[in-house]
Amino acid sequence: MPKIEIACFNTEAARIAQQCGADRVEFCADMQVGGTSPDLQETETVRRELHIALHVMVRPRGGGFVYTEAEFAQMQKDILNYKALGVDGFVFGLLDAAGNIDKQQNSILIELAGGKPCTFHRAFDEVSDSTQALEDIITCGFATVLTSGCAPNVDLGQDELKRLVQQARNRIVIMPGGGLRSTNIGRIWRETDAGYFHSSAITDGSETAVATEVQALVKAFS
Repeated sequence: MPKIEIACFNTEAARIAQQCGADRVEFCADMQVGGTSPDLQETETVRRELHIALHVMVRPRGGGFVYTEAEFAQMQKDILNYKALGVDGFVFGLLDAAGNIDKQQNSILIELAGGKPCTFHRAFDEVSDSTQALEDIITCGFATVLTSGCAPNVDLGQDELKRLVQQARNRIVIMPGGGLRSTNIGRIWRETDAGYFHSSAITDGSETAVATEVQALVKAFS
């Protein structure tokens, strides 16, 4: 049975995700820029309240995915701080200036994660060569790739998502996300055969998951 991850930008959204049957929360800040590293104290609160899996975004700023040495140092520090809180996994992604996977930097962060699963986020949708990028991500040791199929949303990226699932051959989880809602998740599931799905479940213009939408996403697989 496929699983659902809800992107949560505040504590209330995380509570709703758990209450409505989500399998995992991706916790982050700054919805307007697609998510950044959340506040440590708020993350501690969320960790205390959740019994489902909690993955945390490690992204020092919005914008591109090529980072300065200072930003990379901050990402390393953030992983260690979040790990001390007992989070279950991490979400990050670093590219080089040519749009390739920065294997060295990503591998360093995965090593710091200490065996906790890591998701390569939608920086993947900006790579220069998705076929090579997926192989590089697998080599680094990521457990999951969050992607819209290198398109603005999962509807437009559906064919590429299907191809990526086939290329992955169960070596890594391909997790469709980006414009994923209860209205299209069933079709994306059938067409791609992906096993994990990602949505903010926000349908009312707010920054908080909507309970009925989380329930509908979960129900799509029943």
